[in-house]
Amino acid sequence: MKKIEAIIRPEKLKAIVKTLEEVGYSGLMITEIEGHGKQKGIVQQWRGEKYKVEFLPKRKIEIVCKDTDVEKISQAIIQSAQTGEIGDGKVFISDIIDAIRIRTGERGDRVL
Repeated sequence: MKKIEAIIRPEKLKAIVKTLEEVGYSGLMITEIEGHGKQKGIVQQWRGEKYKVEFLPKRKIEIVCKDTDVEKISQAIIQSAQTGEIGDGKVFISDIIDAIRIRTGERGDRVL
């Protein structure tokens, strides 16, 4: 099993969720987060005054899936999230050792 974590622009969330449903993956978790990458925030102007927004709003999508589905899911996320501009986000993929369904005690891929 693998865990896919995607940090994305908030405005891309609906498109990504729709694309994931189209490829057969509707099980996911969404978290509202703030952060910055190498650009370390942005400078904006309001009423003539410049100010720095250090932490930008982002969304984190988390999906636990079978090893065979990783490429399909990660490509769906990338294609839906990509604008070509700085701040599009990142996708992280890591191993999951085990999963347990609390209700039944089942383990492994069956809980997905």
